[in-house]
Amino acid sequence: MLKKPKLTFWQIWNVSFGFLGIQIGFALQSANVSRILSNLGADLHSLSFFWLAAPVMGLIVQPIVGAASDRTWNRFGRRGPYLLGGAFVAALSMWLMPNSSALVSILPALAFGAFMFALMDGSFNITMQPFRALVADMVPDDQRTLGYSVQSFLINAGAVIGSILPFVFTKVLGISNTADLGNVPPSVIWSFYVGGSILLLSVLWTVFRTKEYPPETYCAQNGLDYEEWQKAGAEKKTVMEKLQNFGMLFTKMPKVMMQLAVVQFFSWFALYLMWVYTTPAVAQHVWGTSPADTASSSYQDAADWVGILFGAYSLFAALFSLVMTRIAKTIGRKLTYAGALFLGGVGYLSMYYFNDANLLILSMIGVGIAWASILAMPYAILSQSLPPDKMGVYMGIFNFTIAGPQIISGLIGGPVMRGLFENNAIYMMVLCGVSMVLAAGSVFLVKTNDE
Repeated sequence: MLKKPKLTFWQIWNVSFGFLGIQIGFALQSANVSRILSNLGADLHSLSFFWLAAPVMGLIVQPIVGAASDRTWNRFGRRGPYLLGGAFVAALSMWLMPNSSALVSILPALAFGAFMFALMDGSFNITMQPFRALVADMVPDDQRTLGYSVQSFLINAGAVIGSILPFVFTKVLGISNTADLGNVPPSVIWSFYVGGSILLLSVLWTVFRTKEYPPETYCAQNGLDYEEWQKAGAEKKTVMEKLQNFGMLFTKMPKVMMQLAVVQFFSWFALYLMWVYTTPAVAQHVWGTSPADTASSSYQDAADWVGILFGAYSLFAALFSLVMTRIAKTIGRKLTYAGALFLGGVGYLSMYYFNDANLLILSMIGVGIAWASILAMPYAILSQSLPPDKMGVYMGIFNFTIAGPQIISGLIGGPVMRGLFENNAIYMMVLCGVSMVLAAGSVFLVKTNDE
């Protein structure tokens, strides 16, 4: 079997560089979609239902894109065509979504905004999934943790930029962060313009600076018969046969994937609630706004500060990514993963005790460390157990463990918020903390290849 050549640091950097732009877009989405939808008329209880568009799109898109990219090869490579297509649609939807109130004449602004949110998140998923598989394709096993750590660093560097853009446009450039109900603040609109442009340019950088291995070389590197690989790719199958084959993949999935699914459930359950409810939680708990007071300047100031908080946890995640590989080599991947998730739980729980906006930055240290590990450790552990010719589709299936808990979180979030917590959003952050601590404990259920 042909051994994959070691890559230089900058080659590994180029493989994942497009994720910088994708995460700028994702950070803008995470910190501002609740704000946009609230401005367009969504009430607090319905926010979690609107956010269901994100995991549902991931659930549908990622396995399909993963399976297709496993069998694709053209002038842009194996994963490149999907990176390009997803990036163009993502940029377009980012440019359109914050202008929902100005662009619609048939659909209400809120409905159009929700549709553009679904399209935006779906295109993010089209682009994200091939990036996960691209690292596994290009990077040799002994550099795999480094590869995903670099990807984690770029993800979080992009998240810092995306999270602080509205704050910068308001506080530095003097662009207004308020708007009448039914409209989106200009600072948010300009942030989405800039974010969409950077997303497109960074993905183009990866596609044109990374030369994927041709099929013959790829097969030789992974112990696959090239002629059989070609034959399998050229075979025409009915929809029913494809569904049966897809079902067979579930029965043959590595046990470690199911074990990681438990960890993923608790960690992504918490992350979804954070993205949906941090803005109202901070607005109520620190700024003293009421649940219905979403158009006030106090609420908008709180929303801007949430962007700073999200940027802070991404910054801490980026910094932790720089040392995560060394820590994992010293104490092992599992202990690193579990410890990081536990610190994330502590970070969420501490938000309940901090009534000062600046102190909330301390909470973000733990959240950022947990986020960095979530972006890298599951994939580093999983990729060693997956068959190379099914890497893309299994990475797509693994997205079920991300989308599933978010869907459950979205369905129960509104009723829990209203019925159990009486619209006091800070308790949702406490729930996030409990869930993340459970995720940390679940790591010890995972049995890796080394074990």
